Amino acid sequence: MLYYLFEYLESEYQFPGATLFQFLTFRAAMAIILSLLISTIYGKRIIRFLQRRQMGESIRELGLEGQMEKAGTPTMGGLIIIMATLVPVLLIAKLDNIYVILLIVTTVWMGIIGFTDDYLKIKRKDKEGLAGKFKVIGQVGLGLIVGCTMYFHNDITVKEEITKPGIEEVVAVGKDTPEFEPAQKSTKTTIPFFKNNEFDYADLITWISPDLAKYAWLIFIPFVIFIITAVSNGANLTDGIDGLAAGSSAIIVLTLALFAWVSGNIIFSDYLNVMYIPNSGEMTVFITAFAGALVGFLWYNTYPAQVFMGDTGSLTIGGIIAVLAIATRKEFLIPVLCGIFFIETLSVMMQVGWFKYTKKKFGDGRRIFLMSPLHHHYQKRGIHESKIVARFWIIGIFLAILTVVTLKVR
Repeated sequence: MLYYLFEYLESEYQFPGATLFQFLTFRAAMAIILSLLISTIYGKRIIRFLQRRQMGESIRELGLEGQMEKAGTPTMGGLIIIMATLVPVLLIAKLDNIYVILLIVTTVWMGIIGFTDDYLKIKRKDKEGLAGKFKVIGQVGLGLIVGCTMYFHNDITVKEEITKPGIEEVVAVGKDTPEFEPAQKSTKTTIPFFKNNEFDYADLITWISPDLAKYAWLIFIPFVIFIITAVSNGANLTDGIDGLAAGSSAIIVLTLALFAWVSGNIIFSDYLNVMYIPNSGEMTVFITAFAGALVGFLWYNTYPAQVFMGDTGSLTIGGIIAVLAIATRKEFLIPVLCGIFFIETLSVMMQVGWFKYTKKKFGDGRRIFLMSPLHHHYQKRGIHESKIVARFWIIGIFLAILTVVTLKVR
């Protein structure tokens, strides 16, 4: 809203300083500052509100050190992240940008699913919370919305070739880049580590007949649904010890901010030879607000945690990260960039699969890890959770650097 206000003041009254809001980098900086302030200042009030409402976490005895001490700690802290993200976005971002609209819908949609799950667990004393099938239906519903919008909406395009503009045509670095040639609809995405690193979903069916290209949505949309479901559940599994999910997610989204900014800038996308996606740079404002919200939430979530994000936060985080990766055409980088989520999910799948297999074959279930997800395995080995979190963050930073390197390593 402030963007449109200052745009009007600048055009009608030449208001001093109003042009600053035309710069993407300025608005991104304002977004992260505002979200940090909201999450740290108002976060304490939300925690007190949750305490008064007796929204405390119920802890199951799993034999982990210090586990029972966390009983009664307020949950649903994801409300802090959601509020601290949406307020700066609504104030500072361009609200007519289709990517921003998609991200706002994702935040609210997944936030409602997570909130419902947490509410049922706490108020209804239902340990299972929202039934798994309803969570999946919600994730699939969001995947349909995102997939259909990405495929059919006219404002979501890419440019196959970039005609370099003259220096006098280029706006200041950091401002939204102009349109120098018509863009087109495409189901192309990026494959990391390969020289010819663009892959078109349509190629999976056009080898049968070129006429089938118009049915590429039958491949693209189910894949979007799978990514959103997988990443949101991966974030949910990672949220098991203080600060792990929020800190790891902050590293991931700041990396995606770099991709969004580069992909939306015609100069840098051409220089780095990455796909130019018109209008995608505006996502940087949302991402920086989201990153600020995550870091501010860590103020209260680091060991010993004063609040847990609950499914309200973890499902929302996973959904946002998935949509960001899809929108920037970097979904195939998820196993690397979201490596923490991936290994946590894989550890659960391996544990459950091996347990069922050995129980069927030998009569008693056996385990690969002392406990899954993986962070609980290290807790069982006697490593303090703050050390586990710090080491996972270090691994996350390494994976983020590796992901950025893929811009040039082909």
